[in-house]
Amino acid sequence: MKKWVLSSLFILLIAALAACGGSKNESEDKGDKAEGLLSDGKLTVGVTAGEHEEIMEQVKELAAKQDLEIEIKTFSDYLIVNEALSQGDLDLNVFQHEPYLNEQKKDRNYDIVPVGNTITSPMGIYSNKVKDLSDLKKGAKLGLPNDPSNGGRALLLFEKAGLIKLKEDVGVAPTVKDIVENKNDYKFVELEAAQITHQLDDLDAAAINSNYVIDSGLVPTEDSIFIEEKDSPWVNVVAARAENKDDEAIKKFVDIYQADEIKKFIEDKYEGSVIPGW
Repeated sequence: MKKWVLSSLFILLIAALAACGGSKNESEDKGDKAEGLLSDGKLTVGVTAGEHEEIMEQVKELAAKQDLEIEIKTFSDYLIVNEALSQGDLDLNVFQHEPYLNEQKKDRNYDIVPVGNTITSPMGIYSNKVKDLSDLKKGAKLGLPNDPSNGGRALLLFEKAGLIKLKEDVGVAPTVKDIVENKNDYKFVELEAAQITHQLDDLDAAAINSNYVIDSGLVPTEDSIFIEEKDSPWVNVVAARAENKDDEAIKKFVDIYQADEIKKFIEDKYEGSVIPGW
């Protein structure tokens, strides 16, 4: 009887030790798989349609040669790309300048940070009705994006073009309330950025982001009647969740994006309409 009890206890002890060992190995395996952003073998990057998507296709090809797999997800709406990153559906996104990112962080409490520069897409003023700003009539309707950062950018462009004057020291996100001089009584029509190109026939002129202009078949440096200078502060960025900003995969991605091959592709394809920002 005693021998049977001792044997049973011995078997139970061995089983318990084996179970503990199995749990530890399983935990270690899960930990190894969870470490870093390449646990599933690739980086998922969100972009908007147009030049960001086109450039990312080149980055993807170059990255593959350096054993970094990139999955591209393309969005047509600015407003959901940061949400997708924040929720973990993306590892990175490439579509926005830092003032826009800062505005989104303030409004939606995103813990997202810039980790590298990409391109500058100069905003321009376009019109289907006039060929020169001097041809704008009193009371003309001027379109601009309705989000704070791009709307402010448009107003600064209108000021640079001599159409209005803004308050001094207004920063990078003025609103129409900051206009202090509007001699020609221009009317400002705030619209979704993606819709402005489709509304040009109903406007006298409009400030439009280059990616939407390119999508509509226009060439910013040729078809705009006024355009931002090349030293524009609105350089676009690679954005990541703050918890991953020092991840080695992200550092490698930024290095590949800023490679000479990508810079040459941008300069050759866009001929000044899109400018490398690094």
